[in-house]
Amino acid sequence: MAASELYTKSARVWIPDAEEVWKSAELNKDYKNGDVSLQLMLEDGTNVEHKLDPKTKNLPYLRNPDILVGENDLTALSYLHEPAVLHNLKVRFVDSKLIYTYCGIVLVAINPYEPLPIYGTDIINAYSGQNMGDMDPHIFAVAEEAYKQMARDERNQSIIVSGESGAGKTVSAKYAMRYFATVSGSTSEANVEQKVLASNPIMEAIGNAKTTRNDNSSRFGKYIEIGFDTRYRIIGANMRTYLLEKSRVVFQADEERNYHIFYQLCASSHLPEYKALKLSNANDFLYTRQGRSPVIYGVDDTNELSTTRKAFTLLGINESNQKGLFQVLAAILHLGNVEIKDRDSDSSVIPPNNRHLTAFCELVGVTYQDMSQWLCHRKLKTATETYIKTLPRLQATNARDALSKHIYAKLFNWIVEHVNKALITNIKQHSFIGVLDIYGFETFEINSFEQFCINYANEKLQQQFNMHVFKLEQEEYMREQIPWTLIDFYDNQPCINLIEAKMGILDLLDEECKMPKGSDDSWAQKLYNTHLKACSLFEKPRMSNRAFIIQHFADKVEYQCEGFLEKNKDTVNEEQINVLKASKKFHLLVELFHDGEKATSPTSQVSGTGGRTRLSIKPDKGREKSSKEHKKTVGCQFRNSLQMLMGTLNATTPHYVRCIKPNDFKLAFTFDPKRAVQQLRACGVLETIRISAAGFPSRWTYQEFFSRYRVLMKQKDVLADKKLTCRNVLEQLVQDQDKYQFGKTKIFFRAGQVAYLEKLRAEKLRAACIRIQKTIRCWLERKKYLRKRSSAITIQRFTRGYQARCLAKFMRRTQAATVIQKYQRMCVERKRYRQKQAAALVMQTILRAYMARQKYQALRREHKAVIIQKRVRGWLARCWYKRCLVSIVYLQCCFRRMKARRELKKLKIEARSVQHLKKLNKGMENKIMQLQRKIDEQNKDKRLVNEKLVSLETTYTAESERMRGDLSRLRGVEEDAKNKGNQVSSLLEELEKLRKELTSTQKEKKTIEDWAQTYRNEMEKMVSELKEQNGLLKKEKDDLNRSIQEQSQQMTEKMARAILEETQQLKTDLNEERSRYQNLLTEHRRLEEKHDDLKEEMVSSNVSKPGHRRTDSTHSSNGSEYTYNSEYAELEEGSRAAEDVTRGIDTSLTLKLQKRLTGLEQDNQSLRNELENKEDQFQRARARDDVEFKKARGAELEYESLKRQELDSENKKLKHDLVEIRQSLLGKAATGAGAPGSPAYKVVLEQLNASCEELEVRKEEVLILRSQLVSQKEAMHHKETMTEPSVYVEDVSKLKDADELKQAYMGLKDTNRLLEHQLQTQRRGYDNEVESLRGELHNVKEENNRQQQLLAQNLQLPPEARIEASLQHEITRLTNENLDLMEQLEKQDRTIRKLKKQLKVYSKRIGEMGAGQAEGQTSPGQMVDEPIHPVNIPRREKDFQGMLEYKKEDELKLVKNLILELKPRGVAVNLIPGLPAYILFMCLRHADYNNDDQKVRTLLTSTINSIKKILKKRGDDFETVSFWLANTCRFLHCLKQYSGDEAFMKHNTQRQNEHSLSNFDLAEYRQVISDLAIQIYQQLIKCMENILQPMIVSGMLEHETIQGVSGVKPTGLRKRTSSIADEGTYTLDSILRQLSAFHSTMCQHGTDPELIKQVVKQQFYIIGAVTLNNLLLRKDMCSWSKGMQIRYNVSQLEEWLRDKGLMTFGAKETLEPLIQAAQLLQVKKKTDEDAGAICSMCLGLTTAQIVKVLNLYTPVNEFEERVSVSFIRTIQTRLRDRCESPQLLMDTKMIYPVTFPFSPSSLALETIQIPGSLNLGFLTRV
Repeated sequence: MAASELYTKSARVWIPDAEEVWKSAELNKDYKNGDVSLQLMLEDGTNVEHKLDPKTKNLPYLRNPDILVGENDLTALSYLHEPAVLHNLKVRFVDSKLIYTYCGIVLVAINPYEPLPIYGTDIINAYSGQNMGDMDPHIFAVAEEAYKQMARDERNQSIIVSGESGAGKTVSAKYAMRYFATVSGSTSEANVEQKVLASNPIMEAIGNAKTTRNDNSSRFGKYIEIGFDTRYRIIGANMRTYLLEKSRVVFQADEERNYHIFYQLCASSHLPEYKALKLSNANDFLYTRQGRSPVIYGVDDTNELSTTRKAFTLLGINESNQKGLFQVLAAILHLGNVEIKDRDSDSSVIPPNNRHLTAFCELVGVTYQDMSQWLCHRKLKTATETYIKTLPRLQATNARDALSKHIYAKLFNWIVEHVNKALITNIKQHSFIGVLDIYGFETFEINSFEQFCINYANEKLQQQFNMHVFKLEQEEYMREQIPWTLIDFYDNQPCINLIEAKMGILDLLDEECKMPKGSDDSWAQKLYNTHLKACSLFEKPRMSNRAFIIQHFADKVEYQCEGFLEKNKDTVNEEQINVLKASKKFHLLVELFHDGEKATSPTSQVSGTGGRTRLSIKPDKGREKSSKEHKKTVGCQFRNSLQMLMGTLNATTPHYVRCIKPNDFKLAFTFDPKRAVQQLRACGVLETIRISAAGFPSRWTYQEFFSRYRVLMKQKDVLADKKLTCRNVLEQLVQDQDKYQFGKTKIFFRAGQVAYLEKLRAEKLRAACIRIQKTIRCWLERKKYLRKRSSAITIQRFTRGYQARCLAKFMRRTQAATVIQKYQRMCVERKRYRQKQAAALVMQTILRAYMARQKYQALRREHKAVIIQKRVRGWLARCWYKRCLVSIVYLQCCFRRMKARRELKKLKIEARSVQHLKKLNKGMENKIMQLQRKIDEQNKDKRLVNEKLVSLETTYTAESERMRGDLSRLRGVEEDAKNKGNQVSSLLEELEKLRKELTSTQKEKKTIEDWAQTYRNEMEKMVSELKEQNGLLKKEKDDLNRSIQEQSQQMTEKMARAILEETQQLKTDLNEERSRYQNLLTEHRRLEEKHDDLKEEMVSSNVSKPGHRRTDSTHSSNGSEYTYNSEYAELEEGSRAAEDVTRGIDTSLTLKLQKRLTGLEQDNQSLRNELENKEDQFQRARARDDVEFKKARGAELEYESLKRQELDSENKKLKHDLVEIRQSLLGKAATGAGAPGSPAYKVVLEQLNASCEELEVRKEEVLILRSQLVSQKEAMHHKETMTEPSVYVEDVSKLKDADELKQAYMGLKDTNRLLEHQLQTQRRGYDNEVESLRGELHNVKEENNRQQQLLAQNLQLPPEARIEASLQHEITRLTNENLDLMEQLEKQDRTIRKLKKQLKVYSKRIGEMGAGQAEGQTSPGQMVDEPIHPVNIPRREKDFQGMLEYKKEDELKLVKNLILELKPRGVAVNLIPGLPAYILFMCLRHADYNNDDQKVRTLLTSTINSIKKILKKRGDDFETVSFWLANTCRFLHCLKQYSGDEAFMKHNTQRQNEHSLSNFDLAEYRQVISDLAIQIYQQLIKCMENILQPMIVSGMLEHETIQGVSGVKPTGLRKRTSSIADEGTYTLDSILRQLSAFHSTMCQHGTDPELIKQVVKQQFYIIGAVTLNNLLLRKDMCSWSKGMQIRYNVSQLEEWLRDKGLMTFGAKETLEPLIQAAQLLQVKKKTDEDAGAICSMCLGLTTAQIVKVLNLYTPVNEFEERVSVSFIRTIQTRLRDRCESPQLLMDTKMIYPVTFPFSPSSLALETIQIPGSLNLGFLTRV
């Protein structure tokens, strides 16, 4: 494609810039061949002229289209070059806040310098199992790819993390290891994955330090191998370290720190456990204060040390070793403070009693003299003699620092070795994933030996990276059968040869170290002489003779030769080492240096600046090897370890992570282009781009190309074969065939071709848009014009008509007004005249009438006042007397009635009890005698009362005489009043005077009328004013009423909202509690499964006992159910056998469970034995009571009949006496004058009536008792006559020989003896009862006497005091009686509850005995003697009771056929739903009917365990889980429906209520089965989730349900799953079909509708959560067209809900966050109004989710616009006050709490038929 076609006007290019590296510009005119410059306009509007290089004529880089900017993969860019890569990374990092980007096979990670919520467990779960290209770039995606390839290809993997200090290498490696630990888990209870993660804080404490670029910089390289077993679970790990920066121990630059562990110890020096270290502040020690930055902001060193110690403990380093480590570290600090002074120019000395040296010697256990001696001296050995030479102060100080570095290196290696020991395992390693965290390319102002080794390692890694990228490209071309052309890429082998080849830099350095007088200068000269002319990559600086320059792959680096030899030798004074080895108190220090002598390979100890790696060797060569290894230089050791590392990496599949540091100031999300470009060049990212750009970087499948560029094709170009269509179109669009190649499945494009195609596509779409806009605008304008024209005509017509109507109306109104005025004026005048006339007449009438009434009323009032006073006073006195008397009588009546009713109620309750029946039968005679005596006493009282009545009559006669005198006196007063009536005449005279006054009043009339007129006018005016004020007041009132109504409405709404919120909160709390409980059930189930797995492993490992088999555990989930003893025995055998075989397995959990199981079984056994003993005792007592009852009942009935006759006669006599007393009292009362009204008479009469009522009650009780006794006697007689003779005859007829009769006779004799003994026992009991009744009778007599005394006292008191005393006494007595009755009632309730169950059992057994006797009426003799003829006897249809009987030995067969071997599909289709549940319940009913608790327990336990077993075996089969969920719920509902509880029985029929359980309360088992149903429900949800999970993303997001709406954007090397509906891909129809299959299956199995609704709600939550999570993690899915696709897909799901009738229970609401996310993709995102609309719309999304969607929003076409950063900040500001979880993703593992609403069955149990296909012929219907 010619440059003139691309470099046209408005084309955008990149030009170099000093500040921003690359700057964007736009062409002002087309480029033509031969032009020497380009006319450009910058983004700020500045016009510039860009000169082209006259030699190369290279044009500036073209800029990619905007729709390609921000891509996940840099290789997806059409133009692959440095500015495009830099710009894409900047847009993603700064604008979208995305720190990860793919670059082919490399993951580029930019350090955000800010914690991000993208590393949680939810993110790990989201990336787990996903293809690397299907999700947005992430370190977890790389880890998942490595883990997946390890499992799929069975090849070891490596993750290489590189970058410069501060780029985030350590954090990336840490997150990768966390991913492996979370996804894989470990194989035992040893928590290996936790140990792997725990190694991080240890290595950071001893190997990380603060630098100017990073607060937590790793100062060593490490390679961690994470081992996996055959099931790809973590079993262990191993760590190798490289090139520890030992020089940091003794020196730190400004703003840097030593290793963290030193500052942690200094910060904790105040704690008691660290007092012995004699430490203080970090500024007090030379080795920790040189950087002048002892504190890191935001880091607490004390807490960090606590974390480090916990990690040490977790990895098995005990307290003593930790203490030893801290002593060594403290000793190093003290050694650094040892001051060495000059003695003379060639010697030095340490002052005596140096406290730091003393502390050092005490901590390491050496002598002060030896240490001070060899710090200032050294030993020189020759062939014949040994010399001790003094050291000058500078050399002594260097020797001291060298010793410190050496000790720290030894300590570092020792810790690494022990960490590896803790991470190692005995299980065989199947594969591993290595994580390499190594330094990146470094270049500083002064580069020394450390930078040389680091850059050497990066050269080796870059070479391996280049070869791997080249290899992948070659494999891709060969796989697609594209002609392979050699791609030129940078090979850094010459640079590697310069460093490591023979006579290379390292070789010459080692040679110089061996020279006696070798120096850095001589080594530099050798380098110049050897390589300066021979190698172009080696240069000499112009201004220096002690430096050299190497051209590395990333940049030129100048190294200073000073210190190379010393660091390469890494010499330490051997005498100082020997002093430390001689320590006898500090064993850890000796161990450190002795380990050094056991080094086994060149990589086992990297002295100087290197670490060590661990290799195994043959033990017999150890000492020989150690002497040689000790002499190897640091460079040689590092080269060997690097070669071994490269060998490991080459044997694995590598994965690359390149960490980039965005700026040097640690500012969050700040991008420095200069620093970024340096690192991109150094880490090989640009080299990857260059290799890709050299070939065919853009790759499309034929289907994707067809879908994207269908708009460029004409209708005639579209063929059936899409591959051929793409070929034809490409040949037309791109003439140069070298720009593309056709592979088997893909089309390969050269760089820039996709941008060209995108340009053509955009132009075609733009032209189409213009045409559409033109047509639509024309149509809109014409429509607008026609509408305006029609509107104008209509307006004119209506205006003219309106004007004519207004004129006519005005004329009519003018004429009418004249007529109205005439008649109105006439009416007003006539009305005024009539009003005046009427007012005058009315005033005259009223005034005259008023005066007459006043006079008359005054006369009448004075005349009748006296009469009224007289009558009222007499009437008031009588009323008061009557009211007092009536009140007293009424109060006595009420009180006595209340007392009598309570006594009657008490007696009726006692009369109904069985015990009271016995008491009445025995003590009734005594009670009647007592009543006789009571009546005699009352007769005596009656005589006394009669005497008192005589005296009262005399008193009453005298009082009557006095009242007659008063009456005559009052009559005289009345006559006087009549005489005074004559005084009326005087009043007439006064009337005359009043008439005179009337005349004067008439004279004043005129004045009054005038005043009235004036007053009327004023009143009218006032009325008008009042009306106005009233109107205003009404208006105010209406306003107030309206405001009150609004306030009341607001208050009502507020209260309603508060109530609703409270209800919602309560519901939320309830759901949380349910969820918590169900999560505990899930955890319990998981532990059970783990326990079962451990038991299976133990059994499978027991190969020495082939005959040993172990059955499933039958203990229930609540730990209180029946278990088989044989299973426990087998469990013990299995555990003992497994202990000898499985030493590597941690069986602590198994032993705990076995111990608990043993205790539970012992408790159950003891309870079962106790229950059996109780039942035996109960059976024996019941048999004994029956016999005694039969023997003694006859005599008791005779005795009781005699007593009843005596009681009847006594009652008649008492009644006769009472009638006589009443008649005599009434007769005497009638004879007395006025006596019936006396209070004393009424009191006595009421007392006698009360006694009569009490006798009547007693009579009723006697009648009730007699009827009960008669009925019992008849029942017993009927029973004895109907049952005993028949049984006796039947039994005797069977005893034919004398022996049988003799045996029967002996048995009867023994029975008689037993009955006699029981009768005596019962008689003694009866005697005791008689004594107790006598005591009660005595108490009753005393109470009666006391009552009579109180009655006599009350009669003597005044009426008010008597009433008060009676009430007080009665209240006291009733309170005591109430307390006694409450105690008795509680006792009786308990007794009744016990006896009810026994009564049911007895009644059913009596019914069974009667039925059996009715059936067996034919005698046995006839059955034997009569011949049997073969005749057909018709069978009578039985009345089945809905029960199934089975034998005990058939229980296993029942469980096996009905649960374990049942095929759900056949049962669901051919039989009634829930049939197994009904069968099991019918079997349970029979066990309950027989009162067989053991059978009930074993049946329920076997059922529960069998269901658990089948679910464990086939838990991934949806039909099986659904089937048993439905049956478990039906079984639970049956237990409730037939439990006998009223709450569950109200929906039953009468027949169903008869089938209720009678003997056992299975409420606890209902809870167990409910828990089992919850577990099955959770298993069902998990099963559905596993089936739906692969469909959701493809069907809801990737598949284009509406074809053509969203085009596929160009993708890079990491190809995503195609969104085109290829064969085998899931679509939305797949999801709907699967949901329908789930729904139909559950309906066929008879699942409760409410439960189906909960399942569907959970399904829709999973669909919504998974879809939203993937949307939040996929940038390519966040576009306007994808939002339309999602909304359409959601509408299809809602339509499915509508078809199934499931719209109103909350499933649709679970999709609300997804709907709002789709709406967010489609709404406008520009102005503040748009921000407000988004905040009010997206209530179901969290702030993090909203911001994430906006950051990820990506235009698919050029017509769409990106979301600005300012708009996102506006959204964040508006949503700042939201109180919500910061979690980004929805919890896909969340399960809504499930409930099982009671659903009774209308199916009758007796109608259920068992099909033969179930093989349950051993069941018998009952």
